[in-house]
Order: sequence, then structure tokens, then C-alpha cells
Amino acid sequence: MLAIGLRILIGLEIVLYATLAVRFVDASPFLVGLIAVSALLAVRFSLTLLTYAFAWKYQSPAPPLGPARTLRMIAAEWGAFIANFVVVSPFEKLWMGPDRLRPSVERPPLLLVHGYGCSRAAWWWLRHRLEAQGWVVATINLEPIYTDIEHYVGPLAQRIDTVLAETGAVRLILVGHSMGGLVIRAYLRRHGADKVQRVVTLGTPYGGSELARIAFGANGRQMVPGNDWLDRLADDGLHVETITLVGPHDNYVMPQTNLILAGAQSLALDGLGHLAMLYSPRVVDALVASLRGTEADSFLIWPCLRKMSKRQSPPSSTTKPRRSTR
Repeated sequence: MLAIGLRILIGLEIVLYATLAVRFVDASPFLVGLIAVSALLAVRFSLTLLTYAFAWKYQSPAPPLGPARTLRMIAAEWGAFIANFVVVSPFEKLWMGPDRLRPSVERPPLLLVHGYGCSRAAWWWLRHRLEAQGWVVATINLEPIYTDIEHYVGPLAQRIDTVLAETGAVRLILVGHSMGGLVIRAYLRRHGADKVQRVVTLGTPYGGSELARIAFGANGRQMVPGNDWLDRLADDGLHVETITLVGPHDNYVMPQTNLILAGAQSLALDGLGHLAMLYSPRVVDALVASLRGTEADSFLIWPCLRKMSKRQSPPSSTTKPRRSTR
């Protein structure tokens, strides 16, 4: 459904921009097409800048980047926006193909859970990197796009059972990006962690995000800070070892301290946007370290992170990553 919707949107935009170009510019068909595509990309750049304007307004204290790194961060986020919503997601079947599940004995399989307004295509780049390192990777499409997050728990439970059956594994590792981490938390609250060895999340708004105030659907409203559903989910505690990858300069989750989950180990990576996490080699390194349960202290680069975690987390619930991959 998302792929069809995006293709229709892109097609309508191209027609609109081309029509305006023909109306106001005396140009060849090639130049008209170039203008239309440029306008399409410019709109995405404007939307990216808008998210950073929101992030600046509600920002948490974060390490300074300097002008050059800031520009690179914005450019990378713009590129990730285009890659996800213009190139890959509209043509999901072309880029993704079915999951390549096989017996997984030495390592638990991974199940990747995408975020708000996305599809399994969001994992295209990371899935290839994880499979290249020997992991068995499964994905899921959460549909419909705009609905109550609790609606996704049933399909996730079914997908977990299918992955375990096809790989012969007893437990798996759940990896969630953005809202996907909340879906995982909702699953654990309802079904427990008997089938889950570890949870790793990327950019999940555990405390909500101010940007969600302009989001569509019930799931968008559930991610507004102070939402009753979100508060009840936070009160549920941890069911399994959980590691969160957070971005001090996240441009979708704001304030960025809302990325911190009480009791979980948080690994901070600065200079990364929300969507760019899905296309970052640094995230691959941190994610693989988290999946293996090895020490990843080199990623703890946000000075306020340890203070926030200590202030929010009861000592008894704090967990450390294990070194075993089983």
C-alpha cells in the first residue's frame, strides 16, 4: 500500500512541476523534465530543513558539531529521505525481494521492525550489511500505515512465530527503528519475552516527540509526549535485555532525551539524522556490537547520556550486554 501511494504521489508531483515548467519556461522536454525532478528533490530538502528547525526549537543539550559536520549531517539526512521515500520504498519489490530465511543455529535470527510511515523497504541498506556478516534477517510490513500501535502487535507475534519455525531457532533478536521500537515494547507487554533474546532499537521515541503533534493517524497521536498510552508503556519496565542506539542530533525525536529508555543501555552516535541511521556505517558497527552483546563503550559519546540514564533508571533494572551470541 505504501509503495503504491508513494508512486502516485511522485507521479502527480512530476506532472505538476512539469506543467508549471511548460507554463512559465520556454524549454525543451529534457529541460522540463530536469526542472520537474529538481523541484521534487528541492521539496524533500525543504522538508528535511523543516525537521531540523523543529529539532533546534526543542533540542536537548548535545555535543557541538561545527558548521562542516552540521552541513554533512543535513546532506546525509536529505539523501536518506530521498533514498527511502523516492528510490527504494516506492519500488519495494524491486529492491527488497522476499526474506532469505534459513536454519540459524550459531546465531539467533533477526527480525527488523520499521518505523512510522515506512515499510520493510526502510531496511534495504542495513539488511544487506547484516546478511553480509552472516546474520539471518527477517522483516515485516506493518499495515495499515496510520493506525493504533496496538494493532501491529498481532501481526508481529505471527511473524515471530513464522521466523522461529522457518529457522529452527528458539529465540530471536528484535531490532526496531523509530516507532518500530514502540511496537516491540507493546508486543513484550502483551506476550512476554519467552521468544525474544534481546531487543535493539534505533531512534525510538520512548518519551514521544514534539514532531508527532503534526503526525497523521492514531499511531502519530500515541507518540505525542504525555500521551496516556505512551506513559503506560513506559511504566511497564523492561522484559528483556534492551540496547538503544540514540542520536543526540536526531531531527524527528525531540527533545532528544526522549530517546532514552529507563533501564536500557544507550549507545549515542552524534552527527546523525533520524533516517540517516538506516544508511550509516557507524550504525552498522554499533548495531553489530549490540547484537553480539560485546562491549560498545566507544559509542557512548553523549556527555549527558550517563547522567540521564542514572536519573531515569532504577539500579535494579539496569542491564549490561552479554558477550554471548546465543
